[in-house]
Amino acid sequence: MQLHHQTLGQGQPLILLHGLFGSADNWGSVAKHFSKNYQVISVDLRNHGRSPHNESQSYTDMADDLLELCDALSLDRIYLLGHSLGGKVAMQFATRFPNRMEKLIVVDIAMRAYADAHTHLIDAMMAVELKTLRSRTEVDKALSSAIPEVMVRQFLLMNLIKSGINQSENGLTWRINLAALKTNYPLLQQAVCENAQNEKPCLFIRGEQSDYVQDADIEQIKTLFTNAEFTSLPTGHWVHAEQPQAFIEVVENFLASEIPISM
Repeated sequence: MQLHHQTLGQGQPLILLHGLFGSADNWGSVAKHFSKNYQVISVDLRNHGRSPHNESQSYTDMADDLLELCDALSLDRIYLLGHSLGGKVAMQFATRFPNRMEKLIVVDIAMRAYADAHTHLIDAMMAVELKTLRSRTEVDKALSSAIPEVMVRQFLLMNLIKSGINQSENGLTWRINLAALKTNYPLLQQAVCENAQNEKPCLFIRGEQSDYVQDADIEQIKTLFTNAEFTSLPTGHWVHAEQPQAFIEVVENFLASEIPISM
């Protein structure tokens, strides 16, 4: 699958992978900053952003998509950074294709299986009668009862686009493939790379106010990613969005140096 991607800068390739319901656009200032010293490639995973839609969406699928992108761009060895869902994809890629990756950064996600925390969001989005609505504000209001968290709605609404070829046609549609995400969500909940090891330098970043990565998760990660370092930032789950400067500093130090980063 030919994934949509955005490229900034030149140098060692640094690929950025977004989380569930996200897109390459989420990296914004982070991608711009690292483009000063790296070739930054922000990717839309399948069924997200501007990438093609497909009925299938396993971690194997997404790792293979990423390998295809690396081959198409003639990228031999990459730095790979993924947040949440993108972090699991990054771990899957790292253990399946270790010779194609130099350094790995995983943001606020572990290898283990997770409970269902997103089906209600998919259902809420699919339940909105977009044909009867004409603005983002109206869609936001329609979602508010099922999704009371304003920040969550604002994030999801980034996937809302005009559906008409002619801009005067003010129809709206969801850019992400909600049907495929709902069908494949049980696969996305599953653990990844449980029986593989990777010895490349890795950095795992977690949000101190997030419950996505527990102490027990860190112990499990150490058994499979044998050259892993760990650090925490005072954020929730969206680490790079909540503390972009602190996030950039931690990642920059890891990419530029072999000095261990303390917990």
